[in-house]
Amino acid sequence: MNPITVFLTVACLAVGAGLGATGHLYSGVAVVIVAIVIASALKMANTWQKFVILRAGKLRGVKGPGLFFIIPVIDHVVAVIDERIQTTAFSAEEALTKDTVPVNVDAIIFWFVHDAQKAALNITNYREAIDRVSQTSLREMIGSSMLSALLSERTAADEILRGEIGRKTADWGISVKSVEIRDVAIPVALQDAMSRQAQAEREKQARVILGSAEAAIAGKFVEAAMTYADHPAALQLRAMNIIYETTKERGATILIPTSMVDSLNPVVALALAGQQPVPQKPNGPRPQSPGAPKEIVAAPRIADA
Repeated sequence: MNPITVFLTVACLAVGAGLGATGHLYSGVAVVIVAIVIASALKMANTWQKFVILRAGKLRGVKGPGLFFIIPVIDHVVAVIDERIQTTAFSAEEALTKDTVPVNVDAIIFWFVHDAQKAALNITNYREAIDRVSQTSLREMIGSSMLSALLSERTAADEILRGEIGRKTADWGISVKSVEIRDVAIPVALQDAMSRQAQAEREKQARVILGSAEAAIAGKFVEAAMTYADHPAALQLRAMNIIYETTKERGATILIPTSMVDSLNPVVALALAGQQPVPQKPNGPRPQSPGAPKEIVAAPRIADA
């Protein structure tokens, strides 16, 4: 009973009781009867509600929102329909996908009643029917989808569910606003297998990238070797730079191969490059002019016994 009906009923009862107490018995009884009629005849529907009314078993109409009267005993309110958006959670447990993988799927549907008359007269309990239809449609969608598509294409799955459920509930005066899949749970063993597969794919990509880098580096080395072959002086400068880089640190003992020392001599470097033979030194030390830089001579190699 709505507040307006309650107030009018209580006021009429109070007036009837007052008239009866003052000796106006018939007037008091009449006012009390009016209070009873108001209590059973005056109805009020909120702005989101619709009242479905039958008169002697036949549809009289749908009332609301606002105040309206019905005929007591003859008229009967069979349903009060809430036209606001409703939410219903549903799930499918151990449902098999198209590639025979068992999954547990949780979803939620947003729906509303667009035709109160159909919702009240075409089906016994439309709320329960929404739940059953949603579960059935979800299982059908899972059975026709691959696991990979179900995991990666959530938006497409939501649209498929919304269209399927909306088609089935249209005759009940119910519209489906949206369907959202909240969670897709797969077996733990399958999760481990998918994790190993993803890790293997990552490792494969890393190896391909590393191989490409090695190929690029090898190509640069070939270009450098061709440059050094055409310009022995560049090879000598490179050798000197390597020796300089290795001797920058103080307090370190560095062993330098004799071939690297020989590369500092231009004549020897050319001979190593195959462009001219190495000149033979005469017996004895070669005289040097005063102030001339000393020649770096490597220690002779000791042959294995």
